[in-house]
Amino acid sequence: MDFVQKMKTQAQMLQNRLVLPEGSEERVIFAAEKIMREKLAKEVFLIGEEKKIKEFAKEKSISLDGITILDPNKSKFFDDFCTTYVELRKHKGMTLEQAKIDMKENNRFAAMMVRKGKADSMVAGAISTTADVLRAGLTIIGTAEGTKTASSCFVMQMKDSFWGAEGLMIFSDCAVIPKPTAQQLSDIAISAGQSCKSLIGSDPVVAMLSFSTKGSGGKDEDVLRVQEAVKLAKEKDPSLLIDGELQADAALVPSITQKKAPDSPITGKVNTLVFPDLGSGNISYKLVQRLAGAEAFGPFLQGFAQPISDLSRGCSVEDIIAVSAVTLVQAGKKEA
Repeated sequence: MDFVQKMKTQAQMLQNRLVLPEGSEERVIFAAEKIMREKLAKEVFLIGEEKKIKEFAKEKSISLDGITILDPNKSKFFDDFCTTYVELRKHKGMTLEQAKIDMKENNRFAAMMVRKGKADSMVAGAISTTADVLRAGLTIIGTAEGTKTASSCFVMQMKDSFWGAEGLMIFSDCAVIPKPTAQQLSDIAISAGQSCKSLIGSDPVVAMLSFSTKGSGGKDEDVLRVQEAVKLAKEKDPSLLIDGELQADAALVPSITQKKAPDSPITGKVNTLVFPDLGSGNISYKLVQRLAGAEAFGPFLQGFAQPISDLSRGCSVEDIIAVSAVTLVQAGKKEA
């Protein structure tokens, strides 16, 4: 079973609720219908102008069964959402007047639905920029307990099942933070470990990568930054199986690990790679994808208090469905 089908199967079992803030976008409407038809969600919310959405659905013979359309301007939730938003942002001088303007923006309204428990997960980015999606997520949903860093990961499906967890690996961060501090790197490592558990279904074994292995690169500031990140990650989550700093071969090839880092606790077990910066992460996932023929799924956002995902603006209907399935799985099992 490939990764996307695995996510769809889990989403069908979990039956979480999904909000799509770009509800008037044609690809999003088609995707919403297919999500409900495939029973990936208990309910889908489309944020947008009801008349426009219904007219398009009628024209294209799209079923809206199980789909709720919400227009922020007319929603019964609007006043309550504005009040909550003022409380969240009062330290920034937020007024009720400004909140009523901001909450009419679809991404913010959708993020507030997730925060207030009206939806379990949010997927946006078919129209919005990544910056807009992140802004809504950070200001309203916020970061997970114990972290101040939102980041991303890719799920890499290798052709050879030897690597990672039966061919599946987490690569992080490949899309969000250009030059993370040691503190941010430690947060990324912990979030990537959580992504490994929720998306791959395996206990995380994390390698913090560098051009250096156990001090071989001397006192270079980038080496010291990764070393500090490993220390911080272990302090924050003592249960996390993590090691670094390690070169890629020392992390992945047991015989080389034995030579370069003989005391490493992660020999031959690594399923999660954390890169020292965005450049190395982004380049690496694309090299593995193109040269090794791996499939790259993502980027999926991580480190948020509740799941939110960002699409490429060039996404297809099937892309939206796949990312939605993953995000619904990230929401986990809800109490009845």
